[in-house]
Amino acid sequence: MELMTIIFLLIFVIVGLALYLVAQLKLAGINVKDFWSFIEANQMLDKLYAFSKRYEHMSPQEQVIFLMEAEKVFNAFDKVPKLIWEEEYEKYMDVLNTYRSIKVLRWASN
Repeated sequence: MELMTIIFLLIFVIVGLALYLVAQLKLAGINVKDFWSFIEANQMLDKLYAFSKRYEHMSPQEQVIFLMEAEKVFNAFDKVPKLIWEEEYEKYMDVLNTYRSIKVLRWASN
């Protein structure tokens, strides 16, 4: 009986914390889906940042993939207030600058 009470209490606390998190996101004006895509995009930003350091050596296919993934990251970051991702600002700007450079190179080659 005591075990069931402890399990029920833990489930209640977890659900309560999840609801509190959702309420805080709503108060900040962020949709849960947008926040989740931001978390995934933040992980992708780290990978793109590593690729952005060697964009001169990318094949045309790698450049296209980089451009597509970077656009997804930019869209996800645009939906979230900048206050949340200010720590990632330098990485974001490096990826953005590489994105712009690749776009210019691809426009010049066409």
